Amino acid sequence: MGSFSIWHWIIVLVIVLLIFGTKKLLNMGSDLGGAVKGFKDGMRGDDDKKPPTALSSTGTTIEGEVKEKQKT
Repeated sequence: MGSFSIWHWIIVLVIVLLIFGTKKLLNMGSDLGGAVKGFKDGMRGDDDKKPPTALSSTGTTIEGEVKEKQKT
């Protein structure tokens, strides 16, 4: 009496599908997935969303020389 057998879970699944329908269950699943993704993005913070800037973040200057393109 402590745990449910596989037949109990199948009957519950069939009843849920009959009540809600597959389309509504799929919509609820995609909404839940979007909410979880939004929560994860919010937990990362603003540091990951800033665009990287090479000169301002490292404080170094890259020196180089411009040469004309050779015609072949």
